[in-house]
Amino acid sequence: MIPLKFFNKQEKEKFIKKLNEQFGIKEIPFELAKLGKERIMAFSGELSEKEILELDRIARIEGIGVYFAKIDENTKEIRLSIEGVQLMQEQITKNIFELDEKQAEQWMMGQEINITTGKKGFYIMRYKNDFLGTGKISIEKISNFIPKSRRLKYKENKIEELKQ
Repeated sequence: MIPLKFFNKQEKEKFIKKLNEQFGIKEIPFELAKLGKERIMAFSGELSEKEILELDRIARIEGIGVYFAKIDENTKEIRLSIEGVQLMQEQITKNIFELDEKQAEQWMMGQEINITTGKKGFYIMRYKNDFLGTGKISIEKISNFIPKSRRLKYKENKIEELKQ
């Protein structure tokens, strides 16, 4: 059973402060809960925390709301999920990495992008006006977190063409 822990006011404020430092996000218009050690869920609705916990006790709630973010165990940085990026795109002003068309296709196919950027940490990937998710930039690449089930699928020749 994965424990569900609702954010209190101070925890939510601390989380928003970290989001502001990383991505320029200043407010979150919904409630937050931690699922397990790392996953942050965002939700809104009519049920109170007490009612949700009572339901969870009776009939195990595996998930509530939408997967919003994850806290990296090593760096303690926040990695927004694709849905988290979509929900907050109007507020994101920092740590945005602009992809070109070829890179955007590679990204949506779940590939790492081999590039030296001089940057480090979690960045929001954007192609033109589209926010595509969060990547982790290291010295020579951008790691991709798009789940296999959500990746674009192309024929092998298209994948080989993009790798060149």
